[in-house]
Amino acid sequence: MPLFHIPSRSVLKPHHHHRHIIRRTFIDTTTINWVRDRGLDHVVEREKNLRPIINIKNLIKSEPSKSLPISILTKSRHSLQIPTRPVNFVRQFPSIFEEFLPGGIPGGIASVQPHLRLTPQLLDIDSKEHLMYQSHSYTHQAADRLFKMLMLVRCNRLPLNLIELFKWDLGLPEDYVETIVPEFPDYFKVAVGKYGLLELEMVCWSDELATSVMEKKNKAAKGMPVAFPMQFSRGFEMDKKMKKWIDEWQKLPYVSPYENAAHLSSQSDESDKWAVAVLHELLHILVPKKTDRENILALGEYLGIRSRFKRALLHHPGILHVSSKNRTYTVVLREGYKRGAIIENHPLMDIRNEYIHLMNAVKEDGKGVSPREKRKRKKGVEDPIREDIDEDDDENEEEEGYLCDSSDAEVEHDEVDSEDNEEEDEDDDEDEEESMSNIWMNDANTRGRRARKSNFDVMTPSRNAGRGSSGQKRAWKSDNAERGGSGGQYPGRRGERVSPDTSRTTQSDVRHNVRQNTTEGSNLSRSRVRSSPDKKTYI
Repeated sequence: MPLFHIPSRSVLKPHHHHRHIIRRTFIDTTTINWVRDRGLDHVVEREKNLRPIINIKNLIKSEPSKSLPISILTKSRHSLQIPTRPVNFVRQFPSIFEEFLPGGIPGGIASVQPHLRLTPQLLDIDSKEHLMYQSHSYTHQAADRLFKMLMLVRCNRLPLNLIELFKWDLGLPEDYVETIVPEFPDYFKVAVGKYGLLELEMVCWSDELATSVMEKKNKAAKGMPVAFPMQFSRGFEMDKKMKKWIDEWQKLPYVSPYENAAHLSSQSDESDKWAVAVLHELLHILVPKKTDRENILALGEYLGIRSRFKRALLHHPGILHVSSKNRTYTVVLREGYKRGAIIENHPLMDIRNEYIHLMNAVKEDGKGVSPREKRKRKKGVEDPIREDIDEDDDENEEEEGYLCDSSDAEVEHDEVDSEDNEEEDEDDDEDEEESMSNIWMNDANTRGRRARKSNFDVMTPSRNAGRGSSGQKRAWKSDNAERGGSGGQYPGRRGERVSPDTSRTTQSDVRHNVRQNTTEGSNLSRSRVRSSPDKKTYI
């Protein structure tokens, strides 16, 4: 028995018949060089842990005591979408959750289990979010988005479990069935489907809302060609065959996504352009202009056009970007972002940005510290030369991370190589530090031995020299007088004053040699880091 029922035709949606064309000009043997988009990947990656944090927050708020044991999170890990061990996950965000031991409970295991509660900063953001959901303007906009999504569907109804997949991206509150649906009885109603599933059904059609974004921008008549805006990632390569096909594809007539395109062949370019129009309008309806690929494929399976959606995601990377960040695939509408930032301002996105900012906040007690700071504290680095080497390594790591590759396998291989190079460079730096310290100690010891030897030879002359004849003594005195009595070649002789120029010159020479060796060692380590083979990029 299938999970979803697909009706043959719609009763509420008007039909527009067009010429039946069977034409497929795309060359399937053409290889599409997929490259990453740094800006759009960052948009997806920065919301990595936002959804599980919001789910935990809502669960804690639903408790009467506004707190709960951490053990409950372990039982509800999959429903809360927690990616790692719940205890370790909540402890990563001390600015979001407070861990405490409840008091006043005599005996029992409950007095030992650690509990969680929300921080005052998070409660302030949550109160803003609650006021936003209660505002009349936001409620009306959320109802319009949900209503337009129902009009995109051929049967004008959707199961509630399918809407649940898009609830986060539609910006609907948790209790939208009890709050939004009853407030708009002329929009939709909840009904029981054929297989006993609860469905949200559209009550009446609205020609005012059944106008796509492309039709509003271009103001073209129906059946006229409309070109989609395209922008490709940096380094994307396109052969002549694909470029020719895209140019011809853009000149095809634009079929509105709100029209029933059942008369179009599934293998035609016209049907492919209509499928792209449906996804383009769907992503425009969503607040963040992106959603999981599995959500789109689930909707396509319900509509019976799953293969068309998959083909549209594969053949049109200039319109729809598929990001592989966060261990999943996310479809991002390129038109909705510019330089890694969303173009359309929305109050819900502002609230979510505040959550993300609080997640990345650093506690004064050191609980939330960046990974680079943790490495410095662990190593206890105080040498400025070592700090310069570490900073240079971090800069090279960031430069390597900005490079784009055409496949995930190459990226993973490069990351492994960079980690190996870092470990080798750290070992080389440690060896160079030890060698530099040995040079310093050897030079110091040599300087000390030379000084002691010279003082010993000059200040304590041999007995035979002291027992010389008076003529010899007079000759020595006259020779010393000619040298000005400053010691000359015999510094440190008894009764004479030692010149400080000799010792100072020796010390300055040794220090100059050590500094030169230190500079050469640091330059050598930096050249080793920077001389790694450059990755292949396409500009």
